[in-house]
Amino acid sequence: MSRYALLAVLLLLVPSLATAGEIYGKITEGSAPVGEKASVSVKCGEKAYPAQKTDKSGSYHLVVKESGKCTLTVAYSGQSSSLEVVSYDDPVQLDLAVETKEGKLSVRRK
Repeated sequence: MSRYALLAVLLLLVPSLATAGEIYGKITEGSAPVGEKASVSVKCGEKAYPAQKTDKSGSYHLVVKESGKCTLTVAYSGQSSSLEVVSYDDPVQLDLAVETKEGKLSVRRK
């Protein structure tokens, strides 16, 4: 009987893993990628996801378990800037541009 109980628990967990959303994209400054110099984190409701560093091409990839409104934060050159995004059950590509105006970092959708 315990084998069937384990199987039932595993089957219940699989749909919850499948509903995790993904937010991915590329970050640029001007026309050049930021490279490995930036990190991206996201907070959805009370759940915060740790920062992920960008790769050589300025790409990032986050897995978010919740759907709905989230705050995405980009840290770059010793500063950070945030913007509101929406996480869905399906993957979302979100390419971003960072720029410094009057000494303050800003991030926007591309």
